[in-house]
Amino acid sequence: MNSEKNNIPHYDIRGISLWGFRDMAHFLDYLFAGHQVKTGALVAMNAEKVLTVESNPELSTLIGQAEYKYADGISIVRAIRKKYPQAKVSRIAGADLWEGLMQRAGAEGTPVFLIGGKPEILQQTEDKLRAQWNVNIAGSQNGYFTPDQRDALFERVKASGAAIVTVAMGSPKQEILMRDCRLVHPDALYMGIGGTYDVFTGHVKRAPKIWQKMGLEWLYRLISQPSRLRRQLKLLKFVRYYYTGSL
Repeated sequence: MNSEKNNIPHYDIRGISLWGFRDMAHFLDYLFAGHQVKTGALVAMNAEKVLTVESNPELSTLIGQAEYKYADGISIVRAIRKKYPQAKVSRIAGADLWEGLMQRAGAEGTPVFLIGGKPEILQQTEDKLRAQWNVNIAGSQNGYFTPDQRDALFERVKASGAAIVTVAMGSPKQEILMRDCRLVHPDALYMGIGGTYDVFTGHVKRAPKIWQKMGLEWLYRLISQPSRLRRQLKLLKFVRYYYTGSL
């Protein structure tokens, strides 16, 4: 059975506790309740990440420690609905959630720190965020920094007073960085966002809306990038979990 926490249901899939928000607006309202953004780490969950957690102890620990694990993939949403037939949960795509978070941050005047991406992409992201939503960008750092520059970066994040920190470095690098940065600056909401800066600035094209609404964004990516086939075949294990009641 799902448990209730702060009136938001939680659902267990393969030992991972996922938040059951009705939709993105519900999620954002919760995060910004009282006009002060909550602290913690946001992690988008899909079938591939669930399987990776099972085979990667370090990532399993990192994700287990994250406060807000949400259903980013349609496979996870369908798994929740199969295991919990009364669940009212929707897919919340990480790229959409990040944009919603930035829009709300602009409206609330919430300071944001951006990490990751190529220098030119990061600059374009900053420019667009300021122009589109008047986002207060307290600081930024592209993804090209060395391990011995990490501590200085964490101190910069802390000194900036950022209440939201988004990290575009891919998994598990971004989860590791968020974990370590939180030790220095715990009073912020952290979000790992993969290649979202590239999508936001138009350098990478997402699936058309109709594909997204049908839950076929994964298929669009596969058609666009046939090299992803091997990754997709690995998901057959999750399909087996689904049909054998092993969720």
